[in-house]
Amino acid sequence: MNQNPVVVLEEVTFRWPGQAAPALEVSSLRVAPGERLFIRGASGSGKTTLLSLVAGLLLPDRGTVTVLGQNLAALGRGGRDRFRADHIGYIFQLFNLVPYLSVIDNVLLPCRFSRRRREKAAPGRRIGGASAEAERLLRRLQLAESTLGQARVTALSTGQQQRVAVARALIGRPELIIADEPTSALDQDARDRFLDLLFEECAAAGTSLLFVSHDGTLAPRFHRSVDLSTGICETASC
Repeated sequence: MNQNPVVVLEEVTFRWPGQAAPALEVSSLRVAPGERLFIRGASGSGKTTLLSLVAGLLLPDRGTVTVLGQNLAALGRGGRDRFRADHIGYIFQLFNLVPYLSVIDNVLLPCRFSRRRREKAAPGRRIGGASAEAERLLRRLQLAESTLGQARVTALSTGQQQRVAVARALIGRPELIIADEPTSALDQDARDRFLDLLFEECAAAGTSLLFVSHDGTLAPRFHRSVDLSTGICETASC
């Protein structure tokens, strides 16, 4: 089994234009294959900035961000977009669902942009073959049958839209899932069930999980925790 890190950050600094102080400084951070890493910190501590750097949406001012052995700064913008589509599932804080598409079509979007994800969702089949995998993920995430098919995502509750966004990130078994506050709209019971399902799907696919939340009580459920205010913690219990 390949044990090379999925994510490596070395001496990374990022500063927003016009700001004197860096928005984020990370001396060293690694994410192992299949690892669940919890990232916490106060508002403005750089959590979302860190995720954007790992996804290649931003580039560091200094240092290197490497994902699956690829230095993201060595790719142009189009190359980073293709790399992200092939290898990273992103759960946005505001979901970023396409309102005029159905539930199934929203989940299938990564398969339309990435042949790699499409073939991993439905080996040897065309885009339509991935629909069965999309439906399986939606059922696993406890969405009622009535929400499948051609139902518009705008007809769903906030919690249901959140789970559609998760199914979209998971389809095609990407090597890395990036999750930005994905449990913010859920009560405690629903949050715990949601995490159980997310962990099970990531484990089944061997997917690493980079999970950001302001809720530090979630940290013990992860393999390791990073607090952007106090540094890197090597155990989930710190």
